[in-house]
Amino acid sequence: MPLPHFLLMLAAIILVAAATLWVALWAGVPAQVLALVALVGAAVVHLTRTGDGPHHTPGA
Repeated sequence: MPLPHFLLMLAAIILVAAATLWVALWAGVPAQVLALVALVGAAVVHLTRTGDGPHHTPGA
């Protein structure tokens, strides 16, 4: 991926994340709820990954 496209994508992700946080906090959603939703989402993504890519092998 060319560097300008990568930087534009990175800037877009940061702006959308900031807008999401601003709207959620403006709507009165507590920060603790946002943190819990983020943690649960990360856990779901982690646990539902398929076998593509390297994996940690305990005891190897």
